Amino acid sequence: MALYNTGVDAARAVLVGVDTGREDFADSMAELSLLADSAGSIPTASVIARKGKTDPALFIGSGKVNELKRVMEEHDAELAIFNHPLSPTQQRNLERHLGRHVMDRTGLILDIFSQRAQSHIGKTQVELAQVRYRMSRLVRAWSHLERQRGGIGVRGGPGETQMELDRRMLATKAKRLESELEKLQRQQRTQRRSRHRQAVFSVSLVGYTNAGKSTLFNSLTKAGTYAADQLFATLDTTSRRVHLDGIGSIVVSDTVGFIRELPHQLVEAFRATLDETIHADLILHVIDACSPVMKEQIAEVEAVLAEIGADEIPRIEIMNKIDLMPQTFTKGPVLVRDGQGIPKQIFLSAQSGLGLDLLRSALAECSEMTDKMRTEQNRAKQQMASDEFLAPLPERPETAEFNPIPSIIYSPNDA
Repeated sequence: MALYNTGVDAARAVLVGVDTGREDFADSMAELSLLADSAGSIPTASVIARKGKTDPALFIGSGKVNELKRVMEEHDAELAIFNHPLSPTQQRNLERHLGRHVMDRTGLILDIFSQRAQSHIGKTQVELAQVRYRMSRLVRAWSHLERQRGGIGVRGGPGETQMELDRRMLATKAKRLESELEKLQRQQRTQRRSRHRQAVFSVSLVGYTNAGKSTLFNSLTKAGTYAADQLFATLDTTSRRVHLDGIGSIVVSDTVGFIRELPHQLVEAFRATLDETIHADLILHVIDACSPVMKEQIAEVEAVLAEIGADEIPRIEIMNKIDLMPQTFTKGPVLVRDGQGIPKQIFLSAQSGLGLDLLRSALAECSEMTDKMRTEQNRAKQQMASDEFLAPLPERPETAEFNPIPSIIYSPNDA
């Protein structure tokens, strides 16, 4: 018999959402349930509030908060997860009223990121995002220590002092993490310049979380990285070389997945991870072809790509998981080209391997086009340099028109 139980029981959670009339509300709540499950919680119930305007103090209003408290007591839940960002004041008021812990969507995603990050740069990015998030939560965090009266012409007290100390401590930590992250980014830029000098064709996998990026990455590279049917299974960027017949080696990178309403501070914190996408020669946008909200997921990914400045990079849409819908994709793997004959879409299955040969041929074709473009650009640069070197010198102006030293006429008297 074990003397100690080192396991941690999963927290029972109640999901809370505000329905403002958006069409994707049900899908958003289903996604919140998957996020809670990925974080290790057990969703037991949900409370839905239908209103067009949120309450500034309790977000869902006092009546719904009382209902939420009753539901949490019935299901013995110790955590309330809101499908929306909460202000520090709203979170504090809700926790006081419920007597239980409250978490918003941003905090839930940060919790998942902190569990999944493995590399040094990934952990640093998550820690920086958490510090910035905690700094925003310091509003009135120590109000119970404040003195409303007293002192000589001063209001405030130990609460303000403690809050300033915490803010200064978090600001110092954030500055240290930013410096460390910048150092890691410089190392990445050095590695990227080395690949650029060697003219290595680079491919970046992007897509909505759980679209099958890591599975496709493993099928292409045989890397054996972690892949699971859960949200944010992969956080750290992993790069591997792939050999293509007749072309040679290319570099394929797997990146973090995107999600709807991805908090802006997470995009900023994971800028180092997304740099591989910004500097890629080609983007493979992996799409879950079986998802009922496929169009919305594509729009979310496109929005993040535009935000990080990667919307102009050539890309191929990878319509993944066609093996799960054989009645729809009866033709099997298909390669679709645009009006210029360039690969545009590939219907395949990363899990079963259907269509991987089409993907490899498309990558080889795009690599050849990129090599030709690089050769033409280098030739143009060399031609421009030679033209400047051999350009004739500007004609020397006539003496009558150009006289740098004005002539001086001396008269006999001056002599």
